[in-house]
Amino acid sequence: MNNDILSSLRPAFVMALLFAVLLGLAYPLAITGIGQAIFPGQANGSLVTENGKVIGSTVVGQAFTSERYFQTRPSAAGKGYDGLASSGSNLGPTSQALADRVKADVERQQSAAPGRSIPSDLVTTSASGLDPDISPEAALYQVERVARVRGLEPEALRRVVAGSIERPLLGFLGEPRVNVFELNRRLDVLGAKPAR
Repeated sequence: MNNDILSSLRPAFVMALLFAVLLGLAYPLAITGIGQAIFPGQANGSLVTENGKVIGSTVVGQAFTSERYFQTRPSAAGKGYDGLASSGSNLGPTSQALADRVKADVERQQSAAPGRSIPSDLVTTSASGLDPDISPEAALYQVERVARVRGLEPEALRRVVAGSIERPLLGFLGEPRVNVFELNRRLDVLGAKPAR
């Protein structure tokens, strides 16, 4: 009887071990190798380097706090844009903490552009807290402030924003969006009066 049990369990153990090796080691290593061979930039986080130093990523949001730059969405990930704590705040519509944060963001945005309607993505967080993109409306909303601080013509800046709009994939998958990191890099190339 013990031989029957052992002979019945042996294939189960062998199959469990085989699939553990196959799906736990071989498959992930193969997919990682294919990703590194075909899409090395994306497989390594779409990092952007300048003079041998990593300055950011095009797929992970970063905080731009200077008035000289376009601002990203607020982040609820950790203390803000923390990749190790990627998540939303989990605050509901009746949360006073959420209401206070949104109210402060609205006041800050209104002071930069009085009387204009604020695009919602400038005062709301994304689900991950790491969204690198904003809507074209949110980018255009900030043009006057950035142009004033940098001493640029607003119309020239609007053209830069228009040239930075990424269209939906295949024309219908997703929404038009502007990658804030890439937009701010283009902005630095334009030249402007130095920071005060």
